[in-house]
Parts: sequence; C-alpha cells; structure tokens
Amino acid sequence: MTTFIIRRLIQTVITIAMLSFVCFYILSLMPGDPVDILASSNPHITSEDVARLKALYGLDKPAYVRYMNWLKTVITGDLGYSRTYKIPVSELIGPRLANTFFLSLAALGLSILVAIPLGIIAALKQGTKFDYVINLGAFAGISVPSFWLGIVLILAFSVWLGMFPAGGTFTIGAGELSGWEFIKDRMKYMTLPVLSLTALQLGSFVRYARSSMIESMRADYIRTARAKGLSRLTVVLGHGFRNALIPLVTVIAISFSFIFSGAIITETVFAYQGVGKLVYDSVIANDFNVAMIAFMISVAMVLVMNLVADILYGYLDPRISYG
Repeated sequence: MTTFIIRRLIQTVITIAMLSFVCFYILSLMPGDPVDILASSNPHITSEDVARLKALYGLDKPAYVRYMNWLKTVITGDLGYSRTYKIPVSELIGPRLANTFFLSLAALGLSILVAIPLGIIAALKQGTKFDYVINLGAFAGISVPSFWLGIVLILAFSVWLGMFPAGGTFTIGAGELSGWEFIKDRMKYMTLPVLSLTALQLGSFVRYARSSMIESMRADYIRTARAKGLSRLTVVLGHGFRNALIPLVTVIAISFSFIFSGAIITETVFAYQGVGKLVYDSVIANDFNVAMIAFMISVAMVLVMNLVADILYGYLDPRISYG
C-alpha cells in the first residue's frame, strides 16, 4: 500500500506540473495582458512605454520562459499579487478556500445522507410506485440547470418568503459577533447555496446507489447469507450495502472535488465568496496570478480525491491488492 501511495503521489505531482503549463499557456492566449489594460486606461502612454513595461515584467518572452519564471516563484512560496484585489494571492486564497470547503462539505454530507437511504429503499422496492417516484425525482435533479435552480431558490426563499438572504457570505460586521452568533449568521447565508448544490448532486447519487444496490442484492453471497438465516437488516446493510459502496466511493470522491472546485455558477449566482466565484472574477478581470493558483487548486483536488478513492477500495474490498 505504501509503495502504491508513493507511486501515485509522484504521478499526481507530474500531472499537476503538466496541467499547470497547459493552464498557463491557455491563459497567456487571452487578449490583453496587464500592460495592455494599463495602456488602454492611459491616453498619454506611448508605444515605447508599453514595450519597456512588457520587457520589465517579462511579458515579451515566450510562454515557456514566462511559465518557468512563474513556477520558480510559486515553488519558493510567492504566489504573486492580485491586480484586482490589490493584495497578495496567498492572503486572498485562504479565506476563499475555507468558504468553499465548508460549502462543499455541507452539500456533500447532506446529499449522501438523503441519497443513499433513498437509493437503498428504491432498490429494495424495485418496480413499485415509490421506485418510480424516486427515479423521476432523480432524473429531474440531474436535468435541472444550476443557474435556473439558484434563481428559483432566490425567488422562493428570499424574495417571496424572505427567509434567507439572496446572496453574500456573511453580514457586514459579523466578525464582531460572538462564536455561536457568527456561526448562525454564516449558516443563514450558506443555506441556499447548499440546497442548490445538494439538489444538483442528489439525483446522480440516488441513481448510483440504487443501481449498485440492485446489482449487489442479486449476487450469490446474498443468497448464501439468507440461507444462513441472517436477519434482513444484516443481509441488506452488512453484505449488500458494503459491496454496493465500492462503485459509490469513486462517484462521491469525484463529486466532492467537483463541488469544491467547480461550483462556479452556484457561487456566482449567490455571490458566495468562494474559490468558484474567485475563478470567474479573476478570469473576467484577467487577474492572471489568482486564476492560475485557483486552477491549480482545482486540478489538485480532483487528483487527490481520486487517490483517496483508490485507497478506500482496498479497505472496502479485501480482494483488491496494491502490491
């Protein structure tokens, strides 16, 4: 297992390095670098001034040279400076990561708590009206566009009912509140984004849980367990559900990385100050340093969660060996 983890970590580092260059090159193709934007806002600047500034900041060099210079500074711990927010990227990215982490964890936890029991019950009652209703709801959840769902939640719970704020991360001045009051304030702002992300993930989780459970309950070891006289609860949870978890682990692990790094639309609709909205704002504003670090975090999350899924396989299924 140790050898496998070390090998996968090396592969992960190499993959991140390769993808970082791809992201760097794609961002370098965007029209308008910082000097061009500066020149467009200053009518008195000359072409000689533009050329001198580009040479000063290395913007006149090929993409691979600029990438190596950027990589050297990142390895030393200098993540650069945000041109939009006027602060170092390291100071900007930390709070955004924390916001997205709590949002993703809450959405994933709620999705699992609701989807897995529904999927198990639908599998055990296959072909009944309950199964049809659950499948219909699952397909509806998968098909609903995230931006439309976010707008509907805002209209229903913010505009019409006035129960939750329409957007934001916390109330201005909430930092002066006591611990529990501050937590309640954050939860109030997180409710609608969490519901939106949960609804988007719920359908796929239910479908995977249902199909995995149906396949597991048809296996020979289930008939053997029933022949031994084991209780229905033991057969379903102790034998069927444990084996049904194996394909679910991959789906849940990848879904967490997707929610963590890819909730751009949801965070933008609700103006939630997380990594997703930061990626959107930095790309729109051509804030190169922020966009690169945010992209790298997204890539790293996907790769790390895939590694976690592979490790969990070995614990869930004794037949899997990582020799």
